[in-house]
Parts: sequence; C-alpha cells; structure tokens
Amino acid sequence: MNLKHSIILFLASLSIFGYVQEASSKSFTTSDITTNDSSLRLSNQIKTLVYSQNKSTNINTVKSGTFISGEHTTQGTARIITKEGKSFIELDKSFKTSRSGPDLVVVLHRSHNVIASTRPPVYPLKRGDYIILAPLKKFSGAQTYLIHNNINLADYKSIAIWCRKFNATFGAANFSG
Repeated sequence: MNLKHSIILFLASLSIFGYVQEASSKSFTTSDITTNDSSLRLSNQIKTLVYSQNKSTNINTVKSGTFISGEHTTQGTARIITKEGKSFIELDKSFKTSRSGPDLVVVLHRSHNVIASTRPPVYPLKRGDYIILAPLKKFSGAQTYLIHNNINLADYKSIAIWCRKFNATFGAANFSG
C-alpha cells in the first residue's frame, strides 16, 4: 500500500471514529458514511462497528415539555432522557432563545409552571427553587446537558433558561411524562 492510500485510510478511520462517538446522539445508517476518494472503500467491519454502536444505544425519554417565553422569546422542546444509566436534558433542534442575555444557564426548577410562579417582566427565580445544570451552550439548535447523579429528578418539574446576572428567566418548559 503506498503512502497516499495509507494517509487516506488513516483520515477515513479518524472520520469513522468521530461518527462512532456521535452515533448515540444521531440516527444514521451505514450508507450515510462517505469519503471524498471514490477509490477508497471502507471495510464491512468498520461499517458494522458504526451500525452496531448506533443500534446498541438505548435511549429512554423520561419527561418532556415545550418552552414558553418569559423575559424573552424562547421556543422549542426539552426532554429528560436516560442513556447508558445517565440522565440528560436534551433541547431539540427547534430550540431558540434571545442572544441578549449575559450569563445564560440551564436550570431545573421545582415549580410545575416557572413563568406563572414569578412576576413579569423579568420573571426572577428564588434561591432554593432551582439547580443550575450548566451554562447555555448556544442560543439555538439541538444540545444536550448531563444531569449529575446526585440530583433527584423527582424534585424538579421544569427546565428554564435563566440569566443569572440579572435574575431573568428567558423561558421555561414544564415537564409532563
């Protein structure tokens, strides 16, 4: 095998392993895997590895809810899922909130209706009613957040996008499930 083919095979292998890591969060088939060099053929063993990784991931939706706006327009769906013994918050691809807030975080909240349990215009949260999961990764699109094992999900009924600096709730989703 010459150097050119070795480099191409190495790059294709890196690409495949990237797909394997994403397989648990995306649904695709082996026909979705492509390369730029038509002379390069991926082995059936690698294709099988990617396909079996995708099939072996068991995702269970525990609760879900649709965002309603608070201080700023917020839309999309949030769900709590379990995967491989861990819990996660997933915001779907239709998630979108305002870019105007500094220090936006994702929180779990004790109330069934965060927006109704507080006052406009900022919809402030009270200390002790929520737990911060993580800073908001991006203002729109699909994203996932780990829920640490020490958090009792039965204590929390909603998710909110909250501006910690100004104590303003941008939007919240009440969980049903």
